[in-house]
Amino acid sequence: MTQPIHAKTVWISDVHLGFKDCRVDYLSSFLKNIKCETLYLVGDIVDLWWIKKKPHWPKDHYEILMLLYDLAEKGTQVIYVPGNHDDPIRKFAGQKMGPVFIMNEHEYITVKGKKILVMHGDAMDAYIQHGWIIKRMGEIAYRTLLWVNRWTNFIRELCGKPYFSLSYHIKENVKSAKKAITQYKNECIKEAKRREFDGVICGHIHYPDLDIQPDFMYANTGDWIENCTALTEDYSGDFHLLNCIGNTQLHDNHIELVTT
Repeated sequence: MTQPIHAKTVWISDVHLGFKDCRVDYLSSFLKNIKCETLYLVGDIVDLWWIKKKPHWPKDHYEILMLLYDLAEKGTQVIYVPGNHDDPIRKFAGQKMGPVFIMNEHEYITVKGKKILVMHGDAMDAYIQHGWIIKRMGEIAYRTLLWVNRWTNFIRELCGKPYFSLSYHIKENVKSAKKAITQYKNECIKEAKRREFDGVICGHIHYPDLDIQPDFMYANTGDWIENCTALTEDYSGDFHLLNCIGNTQLHDNHIELVTT
């Protein structure tokens, strides 16, 4: 990404620093080219789960943290809403980590005065019924998928072809995956409406989505392992879901133009 992005507010999530499939190359470029008043880090920024299993902390992952701190030091309000993979950070909710504010969730008021719940979304897992064996099989399948995705794109890059999210394609076309994604989305919407919010912004499931209805907005920021996406609100109050690989805009059907 080389084109600067000017926005009032930016949301990213599921970076998973410390995990070898984190696309720090695209994220570094994105962070160097955004200008915004507020940046939300919507959970799973540092993958403490993975670091505990297999310590992995290369220099370019550390540099991402420095870019975030640099944005905060230069005037961007950075709000960190931890997720399940960086759960220990939740104990610092209400405090500051250097120039970064830590919040377990946050209420965001849009340019148009709408009240939006910002949360990572892992709490919704309690409403999605999967047995332990199915969950474990899912973890193994997901790691295998990322391995295939990594080597597929390595070969595509050698052939001069653009990045392709194999995992997103599978989630779009496998019935059981679509069902789980829809159930997660519905539970997030239900929770936000129960608490009288006008919308919800979340992450967690690595599935970028922007669904704006007349009376409610659901947005999932996606991730920086499979999709490299970010959500923005501009100064007119319009929301955009960005593909930060091709510097294009997405909507929930993963095409180039989003209408708000």
